[in-house]
Amino acid sequence: RAAPSPKMMENAVFMSFTFYSTILILKMYIVAIITGQVRLRKKAFANPEDALRNGGLQYYREDPDVERCRRRVRGAHRNDMENIFPFLFLGAVYSLLNPSPAVARIHFFIFCAGRIIHTIAYLLQLKAPTRSVAYSVAQLPCFSMALQILLATTPYW
Repeated sequence: RAAPSPKMMENAVFMSFTFYSTILILKMYIVAIITGQVRLRKKAFANPEDALRNGGLQYYREDPDVERCRRRVRGAHRNDMENIFPFLFLGAVYSLLNPSPAVARIHFFIFCAGRIIHTIAYLLQLKAPTRSVAYSVAQLPCFSMALQILLATTPYW
């Protein structure tokens, strides 16, 4: 006989939030890995011990392609932290408000899709306004969740 699941695992909205949050965190890991892969491919390492392990000190150097990638990845990663971390808080609290599972799923999906498109536009340097539109679209569900949280909590201030 299976053990009873925790209450949160019975909450369809929270499970949907967990699914999309996990996708976003995996996306952040992938973004972080990209620079390392470019360094390996170009044999341009930031630390002497990495260069020694991968062919010798002559590879302890800067490479223009690696630096360009590093700047784009760092910008995408910083932007992710500025947007995904607040989403994690808002989505978790919003899940506790007992919203419609379908509406909540739409909120989570729009944010997740917007962030993925934003990252792709950032890394591949897609034509404007792709990145800014993706950013703006992803902010809509966050503002909606924040407003609903504020409305639900105003009796307690």
